[in-house]
Amino acid sequence: MFGWLKNYMPRGIYARAALILVMPIVFLQLLVSVVFIQRHFDGVTRLMTSAMNIELRFLIDTANAAETADAALLAVRQLGDPLEIETELPADQVLDADIKPFEDLTGSMVIETLREGVPSLITVSLADRRRVLLWAETRHGPMEISFRRQRVSASNPHQLLVIMVVLGGIMTAVAYFFLRNQLRPIKRMARAATDYGKGRITPFTPTGAVEVRAAGTAFLDMRNRLERQAQSRTMMLSGVSHDLRSPLTRMRLGLSMIDEKEAAPLLRDVDDMERLLNAFLDFARSDAGNVAEKVRPSEIADLVLADALRMDQDVTLLPMQGPDDPVSMRPLAVRRALDNLIGNALRYGTKAQIGISVTDRAVRFTVEDNGPGIPPDRYEEALSPFVRLDPARNQDKGSGVGLGLSIVADIARSHGGVLRLGESASLGGLKAELVLAK
Repeated sequence: MFGWLKNYMPRGIYARAALILVMPIVFLQLLVSVVFIQRHFDGVTRLMTSAMNIELRFLIDTANAAETADAALLAVRQLGDPLEIETELPADQVLDADIKPFEDLTGSMVIETLREGVPSLITVSLADRRRVLLWAETRHGPMEISFRRQRVSASNPHQLLVIMVVLGGIMTAVAYFFLRNQLRPIKRMARAATDYGKGRITPFTPTGAVEVRAAGTAFLDMRNRLERQAQSRTMMLSGVSHDLRSPLTRMRLGLSMIDEKEAAPLLRDVDDMERLLNAFLDFARSDAGNVAEKVRPSEIADLVLADALRMDQDVTLLPMQGPDDPVSMRPLAVRRALDNLIGNALRYGTKAQIGISVTDRAVRFTVEDNGPGIPPDRYEEALSPFVRLDPARNQDKGSGVGLGLSIVADIARSHGGVLRLGESASLGGLKAELVLAK
């Protein structure tokens, strides 16, 4: 029902906290101002103006009782001096309409009460905040009457409203200061979680309220548990690889002592087993890698290109898009990922291209080839470990266990990014995009 409000709500937690603080205060001030203050000042103004109407009617009746205009002026001035009312009869000029400033909150009540209590009233002017000026009809012509504004209305409610707004602002600022101290641990925990998703370990100590501390402690426990699991996987596969290398070495040594033709098939089996072990070890180490550091994306691409050219591979580097500023990443892991993508491209094709694109939020490495590609409906399957897409990629051109793209995807996820597959527009084969969050 109120889903449309989400488009207008602030995104940040500080802005939402400020909105939660400000809205009740503003609503309360409006309620008090309109319902209580204004009604109270209207009532007081009506009582004070009603009392003033008695004096005004007496002055007008006195002027009407005099025989001449001079006698009327003398009589009303004799009464007006002790009452602190100034009069002029006949008046020099009379306004055609009442004057009430827009910001005068009690002016309407003053004019309304004066007209109810003084039937001969002509017009009223409240242009001067300190005095009330009005004109009344008498038998000797219009009479101008002036008296202090304080006699018909209480002190201007603007002062009270200003005090309420100022105090409300001060209390909001104080409340926001204390609330910010409660929100700061949540921001730090969110930053630590974001950095961990990008492969960086940020020091974090749970602080704040009990619930926030509990969430921070749970996050630390989860992060430590994931780190232990990654280390255990790496150590386990490393140990298995180390333990199997010795028997394989002995088998290779034993095969070298028999007839070469008879030993050839067995030697190929031993080579395949060694490649399998290396693939398992690379997969285990894909999210361990080296420590993150500031590196220019072009430096990593240049190193990968130099290795490919040294091996006489047909690999080219496209012009870089975006600024070549240092970016925090694990250079050895990213280089391993690009090596896997290039090896995968050249295994099924004859040519590969490397592209780099840098934006404010991510670094994108692309590797394209001219091979047969992968059907779009099998992109997700191709990123799964131990999957070999025989119909799409000719396995006669290379051997493997289906871990190449999985290793690259793990490295991308450890940098807070993703590995995307698509079709190369320039070469017609597979296009792999390694996206790393900055």
